[in-house]
Amino acid sequence: MNERGTTWYRFIRWLAKNLAFAAWGGLRSEGNEQIPTTGPVIMAPVHVSHLDPPAVACGMARAITFMAKEELFKPPIFGPLIRSLGAFPVRRGKSDLEAIKFAIELLQQGRAVLVFPEGQRGDGVTLGEPNTGISMLAKRTGAPVIPVGVVGTHLAFGKGRKPKRARMKVLYGAPIRFEEVCQGMPDREARTYFAQYVMERIAELCRAGGLAVTTAPCRTPQAESPAAPEKSTAAEHPGGV
Repeated sequence: MNERGTTWYRFIRWLAKNLAFAAWGGLRSEGNEQIPTTGPVIMAPVHVSHLDPPAVACGMARAITFMAKEELFKPPIFGPLIRSLGAFPVRRGKSDLEAIKFAIELLQQGRAVLVFPEGQRGDGVTLGEPNTGISMLAKRTGAPVIPVGVVGTHLAFGKGRKPKRARMKVLYGAPIRFEEVCQGMPDREARTYFAQYVMERIAELCRAGGLAVTTAPCRTPQAESPAAPEKSTAAEHPGGV
């Protein structure tokens, strides 16, 4: 898959954007110019609905691949479909070295990869605790992280809600680089701080779009207790869909 995606990918994205989302209430996007047109990039959206991955994809000119929980690959039709669109499985709550290695390989190839810092869907009110796996990916590959606010998908098809029509919006933020945010910080402290920093940017975008989410305050480097550098482990993996 190149930057624009395969013909099949572009066709399904067109159907999703112009038919499915249009019928569901409409989808628009802001900040598309923030997304690098080439090279590795980590898309980091809020996660409040199963509609978030296609919504983020429909707002982008670039094709994306994304981590998805392995359970989604089991249905006989849906599983092969999302795999054909670039999804790859991850075992949530477990050390999944294979998924981490594959994500790193994709980024090293210059691809755009979607991961959810929260790891699982939230309620659209309070953001979950970020997983430091996104920090590891950003540090290991040097890829910028694009924070993404998604508004309205929690109303259209949120956790514990019945599907209904709602206007939806995707807001892409400015790129965040690990080495710029965490310069000179010990490794373990830096990974925690970077993940929290990304979540704060996501929350700001959500609030700008009209979704008043709350999150724990982002701790500053000075507020962190000193910690010795620590090697990242496979257990620190970003979450899937």
